[in-house]
Amino acid sequence: MARAVLTFALLGLLVLVLVGVTGVLVLRRLATQQAISQARDFTAFAASVVERRLDDGLLTGDAEASLAVATVVTAVLDDPVVRVKIWTADGQIVYSDESDLIGERYELGEDELEAIEQEGGVTAEVSDLSRPENRFERRYGDLVEVYTSIETPGGERLLFETYQRSSSIEASEGDLLATFAPVLVVALLAFAAIEIPLAWVLARRVRGAQLDRERFLQRAIDASDRERRRIAGDLHDGPVQDLAGLAMRLSAAAERSSGPESPALDEAAAATRASIRTLRSAVVGVYPPNLQQAGLGPALSDLTARLQQEGLEVSLELSEAGFGPEVDALLYRACQEALRNVEAHAHASRVRVAVRREDARAVLEVTDDGRGVGPAEVARARGEGHMGLQILEELVRDAGGTLRVAPADGGGTVVRVEAPA
Repeated sequence: MARAVLTFALLGLLVLVLVGVTGVLVLRRLATQQAISQARDFTAFAASVVERRLDDGLLTGDAEASLAVATVVTAVLDDPVVRVKIWTADGQIVYSDESDLIGERYELGEDELEAIEQEGGVTAEVSDLSRPENRFERRYGDLVEVYTSIETPGGERLLFETYQRSSSIEASEGDLLATFAPVLVVALLAFAAIEIPLAWVLARRVRGAQLDRERFLQRAIDASDRERRRIAGDLHDGPVQDLAGLAMRLSAAAERSSGPESPALDEAAAATRASIRTLRSAVVGVYPPNLQQAGLGPALSDLTARLQQEGLEVSLELSEAGFGPEVDALLYRACQEALRNVEAHAHASRVRVAVRREDARAVLEVTDDGRGVGPAEVARARGEGHMGLQILEELVRDAGGTLRVAPADGGGTVVRVEAPA
């Protein structure tokens, strides 16, 4: 149970890490979007303020018009804004806080031309500092240029552009992360703190249900053993003893008689003794009275004797005297179920039972030369509710072993059971 909970906790921790990393990435993206949105809002506000001070004289280089704009731009130029430019549609810079740029002409990009024609739209992008019109901004490091359109009183559309430090966006991103990341981490840790005790409780319940199932199965097996023992005792103490007494009386009567009825009495005594052997084999099949006392070998010998009486050639190979009461009982039950299937379904003439130790495992193999069975037939038998096979599989699995039913080499079927010795 501890291993299961530890595995669950490690998997939960992995999921929490993935959720945490994903959450941080989402927060970073949201923070970047928020910072860019703030940069756009600031540029749109600054553009609306500058637009109110515009004069058509700015297009011809009028000093008073430039001074009116400069008065407003001075308030705009505050960190993180490091540069302001105003462009005409043909690429001429009609105003900049860097006076050396005023009057110069550069080719505008498609996005910038589209922004001039689009009223109210604000565009933000990383500034390409390698371009000649940006040579005076290179000393500021990475920048983001944000631009929108403005209009002079005469209806001339211009491009208003601000250059802002990328570090400001990163700082806004850091502030948002510092605000929400601790909340995310605390929430994940709280979830983990609740998850592990719940996993422990659920594991205890599952383990308890498994123990209950094992107890119920063991009770069913014990009840079956008690019933088998009772039936075997009743048969042994009742009909078997009565028939044994009858056989003795018939034999004695046949010896005393010298008349024509003597052969009939001998035949009756022989038939009675045959019935006694059949009943004793049935008693051994129902419950092995000598498994605990005599051991696994004699019990398997008695179990295979009945098949020999019915004409099957049976070989028993036992290289180990026993593996302990529980394993011996498991191997006996497995052999008993396998021989029942051989007798009922295999149409075999020979059966080989082998018991041996392989490393730290006890191995039982029951091999017949019958009609054989394939994986499809085994699966069909399970699906049709073959109780003997299902119970045997559960017994072997609960003992930590394995059960395999497969075609044997040369035809027939082999049932192989492995269990910890």
